[in-house]
Amino acid sequence: MKGPKHLWTGDWRAHRDDQPPPVPPLRKLPKPPPAPEPPRSRRGPILLAAGLATLLLVAAAFAAGGLLNDDKAAPKRRAPAPSARTPIGTIYARASPAVVSVRTRGATGTGFLFDRDGTLVTNAHVVGRSRRVAVRFGPNGHSIAASVLGVDPSSDLAVLKIAVSDTPNVDPLTLADSSRVRVGDTAVAIGNPFGLDRTATAGIISGLGRHIRAPNGVQIDQVIQTDAPINPGNSGGPLLDMRARVIGVNSQIETAGRTGNGNVGIGFAVPSNTVRQVVPRLKQGQTIDRPYLGVTTGRTAPTQSDGAVVRAVKPGGPGARGGLQTGDIIVGINGRRVDDPSDVSAGIQGQAPGDVVTVQVQRDGQPVTLDVELGKRPGRGGP
Repeated sequence: MKGPKHLWTGDWRAHRDDQPPPVPPLRKLPKPPPAPEPPRSRRGPILLAAGLATLLLVAAAFAAGGLLNDDKAAPKRRAPAPSARTPIGTIYARASPAVVSVRTRGATGTGFLFDRDGTLVTNAHVVGRSRRVAVRFGPNGHSIAASVLGVDPSSDLAVLKIAVSDTPNVDPLTLADSSRVRVGDTAVAIGNPFGLDRTATAGIISGLGRHIRAPNGVQIDQVIQTDAPINPGNSGGPLLDMRARVIGVNSQIETAGRTGNGNVGIGFAVPSNTVRQVVPRLKQGQTIDRPYLGVTTGRTAPTQSDGAVVRAVKPGGPGARGGLQTGDIIVGINGRRVDDPSDVSAGIQGQAPGDVVTVQVQRDGQPVTLDVELGKRPGRGGP
């Protein structure tokens, strides 16, 4: 019986059927000759450069959303506006689009958008006697004709109106409650000082309850004082809180008797609560009649008690008809205590011409109570 045939090239005679054939020795195959070096060509660098250029184009197209435009791709979104880097910058970004420059034949100033219907607010002394002024939103905006709806010299406020079609798509500024303002709060002023459009300055509220003279000589009460630099051209612009709300309308600066008009760190703004009372009435074309006591008051001597001493009484005026005399010390109005002359104006604030107020005075050391019917405040004058 023949054994299995193995695929082996050895000798059959040395092989037994019951044993596996021996492992043949391994042959060492000759090494293949080295591949010839391809000839050098410029095609390699050219192809590499072309490949890199294609890769860059693909990356750019992908970043722009030009590729992978399948049904699952996210919809394109409008690029967000650049964010402000500081809190003051945030206030400026929110409020400045609503700030306008105001120009008349004889003056320039600032105003701001109060309502989407085209209502603007500025200072009375900026408008003067003009019935039409020119306003502009931003340095690149076109000049817009605005009509003067109303002017209140006693609060130094004026209301302007532009056509709705001329009103840009910006948010009007909102009014804060000025009674909540505190000394030390951050304040930001935006305006056009010296014609420099939409200039922002910042500081703090440095005083409250101040009193300034309106263009008609009447005292404006509860004025806000700030050290945010305010200069000529800022008049009528907004004084803003940290939420970009209007806490006052910049009106005057303290010059410390200097011949120039530069800022010395003390500016004054008509409080927003006064704006809230006055602007709607001016917008409707109403004339604001304020009460009038017809007296001039001053501080009492250091040796005297608190109160406001009557320096002069307008002949034939409400005070004279009610029995007030020069030298009287007003210590109360309608039960409200009077500590200084500013309290006299505050005591009749909110009253109307024709209202009767009770005035408590000290006369020759004796208490006297008088009922005075308030008159209508003239164009110029005191309380």
